[in-house]
Amino acid sequence: MRINQLCYSVLALSLIASYYVFHSFWAWLLLVNTITFLIYGADKYAARSGWQRVPEKTLLIFGLVGGWPGGVIAQQLFRHKTQKQPFKTWFMVSVIANLVVLLGLVYQREFLEQITTL
Repeated sequence: MRINQLCYSVLALSLIASYYVFHSFWAWLLLVNTITFLIYGADKYAARSGWQRVPEKTLLIFGLVGGWPGGVIAQQLFRHKTQKQPFKTWFMVSVIANLVVLLGLVYQREFLEQITTL
């Protein structure tokens, strides 16, 4: 599956590139959301053209590693993967998991700041 290898190669390159930027977390989020958006668009185009599709598992992994906002925007803009079950359910699970992790990190940071000020 060449399309899958291409997707994961771009994801790995984005991770490496974001490491070398001053605000690497924000750079990562920008890159992964842009790539997720583009992959959804490419998959929609492939669906219309009868070409090789991006596996749903790949789309879900991109959402899980932080690209879910780009996925949500692409789903609405391209009208792609908005009705398909169980994809929709698994996508929402990845969104919830991301939000739980993000809230946990914020809570941990605030907790650590309170401890250091004592």
